[in-house]
Amino acid sequence: MGGPSTGAQSQAIQSPATTAGSGERASGSSVRRRWAAVGAYLLAGVVLFAAYLRLSETYGLNSDSANILLMGWDLLHGNLLLHGWYMSDVSFYPTELPQYALLESFLGLHMQTAHVAAAMTYTLVFLLAVLLARTGSSGRAAWIRTLIAAGIMLAPQIGLGVFALDLSVGHIGTAVPLLLTWLLLDKLPARWYVPVLAAVLLAWALVADPIVYVVGVGPLGVVCALRVLHGLVKGTGHWTARVAANWFDLALGAASIAATALAWAANNVISALGGYTVNRLPFYFTPWGLLHNNLPAAWKVLQIFGADYAGLDGIWLALAFLHMASVLVVGWALVRVARRFFRVSLVDQVLAVAIVMNVVLYMLTNAANEAAHEVAVIVPFGAALAARVLVPAAQARIRRARLAALVAGAAVLAGYTAGFGYELTRPSQPPSNYGLASWLYDHHLTYGLGGYWTGSSITVNSGQRVQVRALMQYTFKPDLWMSNAGWYNPRLHRANFVILDSKPGNFSHWEPYLLIKRYFGTPARTYHVGTYTIMVWHRNLLRDLPTRAPFGVAPGQFDPGP
Repeated sequence: MGGPSTGAQSQAIQSPATTAGSGERASGSSVRRRWAAVGAYLLAGVVLFAAYLRLSETYGLNSDSANILLMGWDLLHGNLLLHGWYMSDVSFYPTELPQYALLESFLGLHMQTAHVAAAMTYTLVFLLAVLLARTGSSGRAAWIRTLIAAGIMLAPQIGLGVFALDLSVGHIGTAVPLLLTWLLLDKLPARWYVPVLAAVLLAWALVADPIVYVVGVGPLGVVCALRVLHGLVKGTGHWTARVAANWFDLALGAASIAATALAWAANNVISALGGYTVNRLPFYFTPWGLLHNNLPAAWKVLQIFGADYAGLDGIWLALAFLHMASVLVVGWALVRVARRFFRVSLVDQVLAVAIVMNVVLYMLTNAANEAAHEVAVIVPFGAALAARVLVPAAQARIRRARLAALVAGAAVLAGYTAGFGYELTRPSQPPSNYGLASWLYDHHLTYGLGGYWTGSSITVNSGQRVQVRALMQYTFKPDLWMSNAGWYNPRLHRANFVILDSKPGNFSHWEPYLLIKRYFGTPARTYHVGTYTIMVWHRNLLRDLPTRAPFGVAPGQFDPGP
């Protein structure tokens, strides 16, 4: 009896210790894996940032980037509400402007700072899209999802594709708070605080960019309404029980409305405190009879995925056709979501509705005349959606035709990577109007007037030693689009020259000779430097402008004209 009793006692004593040791080892292994994943993400972020910085440098910066830099510089130096500033139709105030100000505190007011900011933004969007794509998966499925999402986002098309995704301060940056919101909805349990956090994040994004109505607030509200209706129709029991069962979707729908109210309140507080003014949205629905003119805009959707082959040849044509795979994969994912809408997750539904709303409104409005940056968010949204929706559906087929699927996927990804490497070998482009600033400074011309695409690029290129302010081409009024009203105050500044540019193109040509003669008369001296003509007077030209900037009036009271 003693033997068995002792053995049992020994086993009873040792077994918990053994189990505890195994649990500690498993816990330690799990912690190490998490830290390894964090380290891999950080390393990937560093490599991607360096690559996208180099890619951004293949596209020359212009006055749009320069004006954002000047706003950030003003914000950094204490103008916290950007008093006197007139934005474009988008403020970027709580998103990219603080980012620019932070970078300028380290790097200074230089055009290169805009390249750094652009690379940082696209790297963040890339990593967040991949993280959203991987959510809810593990093992092989997680790796396949990663490769799909990363492949779709890896290589923006050289030229206008780089401008829309990697260079421009625009809607691609708005994808950062939106992706954070969708990650929150996908990862956190259905608790009361989740809709509250979602409302705050969406309001933050909405203050920065009104397109959030189309790709954030609107899709979430539509999806939640459809889910609630579906739950009420398909549910059982008393109607109050069915409503209670759908409380989370109701709360998220309310959060989309609350985000709109919060953003409206924030904008009104900023305005009441004397902050910046946002120009009116210039978009409207295209009349039915003219809608056919918007059809060419479909090519811009291809462009945003790197698949616009129009006018290309050689290696660029091959890369564009290869990128058609991304368009097909995202399209396939949208079809699958449409066919099984109420069997996919909330986030999959929101991503799909956001993509469709963005493209449809782009095609139905005069936004179709704008560049592809108006639909930039469909790339990270499409990358995450395709990875999330197609990988579970494709696993059975992969088992039956694993080799073919792997070879095809590897070939496409290898082509994307090779194309990306080739894009990185393209030469860097100098900023617009580079070199003219030095000539002006050497000739003691330090404050003058010119066109929009000439003005702020020269100002930043010179480190503000030469400052050129923009006038509207057809009215000669101060161009209050991404500019500060104080720049045109004759009590503070003395402008004595005008720069004209004869180079053809929408981003350069500016020669309003008749208006110059009408308002300024004959110049005392005229210089010709390349495509530029510099006219100089011996008086302050700001006093002769047809309509001065609104010094001392409340923001919003001045109509800058057509």
